[in-house]
Amino acid sequence: MSKQTEYYKYLREYVGTQPLILPGAVVIIRNKADEVLLQKRPEGKWGLPGGLMNLGESFEQVAAREVYEEVGLHVRNLQLMNVYSGEKYYMKASNGDEFYCVTAVFLTDEVEGVLQLDPAESLEGKYFKDTELPEPMVGSHRMFIEASREARKKE
Repeated sequence: MSKQTEYYKYLREYVGTQPLILPGAVVIIRNKADEVLLQKRPEGKWGLPGGLMNLGESFEQVAAREVYEEVGLHVRNLQLMNVYSGEKYYMKASNGDEFYCVTAVFLTDEVEGVLQLDPAESLEGKYFKDTELPEPMVGSHRMFIEASREARKKE
């Protein structure tokens, strides 16, 4: 397996569409107006920047790498909000691949750079008020943002 091969694609060569456990990370990035950065993905859904872990990476490294690859920003001071896993995070892709997500959700308001989208990963990038999230949206990402909003109310 080459270092450039995404780990889950390598595994799929052996297990086909059978369920896998796929660890990954997303980042809730807030700007000074307290809005959340979302990306419109090629399949048309809005979601948080993030993705799947490769061999040897930490959750923090996944988060930083994916944000840079998808929206061209460098994130700093990542704060772990929570790790989500279990039956609730089972998915079946349109190609039949089955998987359970283990997602580390990070928070930050410290970013460097200019929004630069990778057209293979992001059709659009935009900040939204967390009470006015767009449709259609990745369901778990909506829940992550809502959970972060509730936690902020308690501070």
